[in-house]
Amino acid sequence: KETQSPSLGKDRADTVIIGGGCVGVSLAYHLAKAGLKDVVLLEKSELTAGSTWHAAGLTTYFHPGINLKKIHSYSIKLYEKLEEETGQAVGFHQPGSIRIASTPTRVDEFKYQMTRAGWHPTEQYLITPEKVQELFPLLNMDMVLAGLYNPGDGHIDPYSLTMALAAGARKYGAQLNYPIQVTNLNSRSDGTWEVETPLGTIRAKRIVNTAGFWAREIGKMIGLQHPLIPVHHQYVVTSTIPEVKALKTELPVIRDLEGSYYLRQERDGLLFGPYESEEKMKLQDSWVTNGVPPGFGKELFESDLDRIMEHIEAAMEMVPVLKNADIVNTIAGPITYSPDILPMVGPHQGVRNYWVAIGFGYGIIHAGGIGKYLSDWILEGEPPFDLIELDPNRYGKWTTTEYTAAKARESYGFNNIVGYPKEERFAGRPTERTSGLYDLLKSKCSMGFHAGWEQPHWFYKPGDETGYKPSFRRTNWFDPVGREYKQVMEKVGVIDLSPFGKFKVKGTDSVKLLDHLFANVVPKVGSTNISHMLTPRGKVYAELTVSQLYPGEFMLVTGSGSELHDLRWIEEEVTRGGYKVEIENMTDEMGVLGVAGPYARQILQKLTSEDLSDGSFKFLQSRHLKLSDIAVTAIRISYTGELGWELYHRKEDSVALYSAIMEAGQKEGIDNFGTYALNALRLEKGFRAWGAEMNCDTNPLEAGLDYFVKLNKPADFTGKQALKQIKEKGLKRRLVYLTLETDNVDPEGNESVWHNGKVIGNTTSGSFSYSGQQSLAFAYVPTELSKVGQKLEVELLGKNYPATVIQEPLVLTEPTRMRLQRRGESPKI
Repeated sequence: KETQSPSLGKDRADTVIIGGGCVGVSLAYHLAKAGLKDVVLLEKSELTAGSTWHAAGLTTYFHPGINLKKIHSYSIKLYEKLEEETGQAVGFHQPGSIRIASTPTRVDEFKYQMTRAGWHPTEQYLITPEKVQELFPLLNMDMVLAGLYNPGDGHIDPYSLTMALAAGARKYGAQLNYPIQVTNLNSRSDGTWEVETPLGTIRAKRIVNTAGFWAREIGKMIGLQHPLIPVHHQYVVTSTIPEVKALKTELPVIRDLEGSYYLRQERDGLLFGPYESEEKMKLQDSWVTNGVPPGFGKELFESDLDRIMEHIEAAMEMVPVLKNADIVNTIAGPITYSPDILPMVGPHQGVRNYWVAIGFGYGIIHAGGIGKYLSDWILEGEPPFDLIELDPNRYGKWTTTEYTAAKARESYGFNNIVGYPKEERFAGRPTERTSGLYDLLKSKCSMGFHAGWEQPHWFYKPGDETGYKPSFRRTNWFDPVGREYKQVMEKVGVIDLSPFGKFKVKGTDSVKLLDHLFANVVPKVGSTNISHMLTPRGKVYAELTVSQLYPGEFMLVTGSGSELHDLRWIEEEVTRGGYKVEIENMTDEMGVLGVAGPYARQILQKLTSEDLSDGSFKFLQSRHLKLSDIAVTAIRISYTGELGWELYHRKEDSVALYSAIMEAGQKEGIDNFGTYALNALRLEKGFRAWGAEMNCDTNPLEAGLDYFVKLNKPADFTGKQALKQIKEKGLKRRLVYLTLETDNVDPEGNESVWHNGKVIGNTTSGSFSYSGQQSLAFAYVPTELSKVGQKLEVELLGKNYPATVIQEPLVLTEPTRMRLQRRGESPKI
């Protein structure tokens, strides 16, 4: 064990990392290795104190998310060569791991996961019970239907791993100082930080909070309430088991998903760690209310075997040799959970140069990849790939302590639950973030959760099977969504779009700012357009609708999950360029109703004296008007592609506005529709979605967004030069539009696309087309396979279905149909 005499060593640093667990030390190692000078890590007690030292150290290539697989993969590849690089042993074992399926639904889940593994380089196989037994001969095979096998998985000694990363960090010039506690943080007007400690103050260009279960305390110093809570995680270690000792090779790690535990070999015995149900598991709530006890570092909690008894019994049933084993050690330590179990990684909105890497439920497998990911982002000014699901700005003021506790309890208990498509989890809901229509609609529909908001997915009618019934195949919402689709196409529908992120931008430099931020031109007063913010490398950072309401005053609208993600990017640009503008986040104050369908104009016209005719209120125009005496900002736009308006209004007017519209539309047969029908409608029109067809992994040219990107506009918008180079070099892949011949299953996105027996690409989103009566999907494929008529296959639930590249869109938008009609051509619907 190394001893260290505390010393600050310097009073200035480029980056100060707060916290010396495996994540903080990994970041120091990666920043220093990449050549950043003046990296200082401060740890209040000793390296690995907190959650790192007592972790079970599991490493796996598996993750249900797409890009988190890249994080896992990088970590494992790094750990394989770390000993050679640093001279420090890391105790890395790679006997593989097997997830056990003991129900038919679990087999479906494995097939669902396999279709998402095909286009990733990591090895993953669906294996038979015979193969499972061959790899892990001590199992009770009565319960095993299949296994999901990752040969490169295993476990590593967390203490040794952290010390090897620390040795590497020092080798490349980082300073790791401990025991030194950070006592205060002051942000200066130039964006730099003063980091106060008992030994003096360091001035830093940026700070990174990697403080584990102390992360809340660090956040509080600057007025942030990070939604984190420590969970008691227990695992037990047995004495020597003769049958284990007799084995020639190390057993793979087992994850018994129905029993909800992991089990691995530890020397000649077994180590076993369960995840208890949300009713039984234990939170360390007192740390959230009163703070972490000052001296807590390498201490543990009191163990409680009664709490995990049913899991121990399940493990004995699955691995019978456990019945005769003695427990020699029980570890009960704190792990920090965020509400959704995923960490919070990246720069934080509202505070300059403050970054976080906190809330790691699985810090060991994430540490290597996150260190690299954050280091690249810090040094290059944009993330190396898209990890929106880890964005710290996915939470906001609505994320209360009660919500965090309820969600952490649920997430821990659901650790091994079946991961369905379109998953909903109900703990902690609703938050304070409900739209004005929530109370009116909640009993009539199945609600979905979007960034704290409740939003209708689909509506019930008499005779429907109601409620949330998840499935890998078509389920209870399939026909009702078809009904809502028809409603919008043939009559008129109303949708609650209040969760949109909504910002007002005004000031002398507003036009200049938006011209620099967006690849599209700035819309004229009274007009609206779709605009994209690109990264310096020409990737799609965000998609917004931009309306110039008055000269120099704009409304920017983005998707619910992107609100603070986009706001942070805009604010950073304002600071960097010194633009004179004011930005106001109107998301919570403003309600939005979408009205769409052939009768939309007819109904709204009854409520206003303004002329809504096509000649007077054109597509992509915006104006202020009164509907039934309620002030609205109306934009003639609809994500359905049908005749429609989005109506922005004060949240407190939502019920009155909705009621007036519903009343006015009785004769025309007006009705509600939800986001599932909206998705089917937008896919048929060929509309792309941010987070699916485009994100920080894609450029706008391959995504087919050329129309919105004005490379010839005078302003040098962010990403313009990179995009010119991309265009010059030519595209390697393109987004294509596919119809599929399926049975009782539809594409969701992220499925493998096959051609001639090889995986050549992936879908991005999909749904059933109620117009074409077949499945529809977007997919990225190599340019040479992107021509209309190209035959491909899409893998769904372990089966390859025929797919054909077709001309998009399947259904023309209403404005296009009108244009063709005026020319005397007959449009296809």
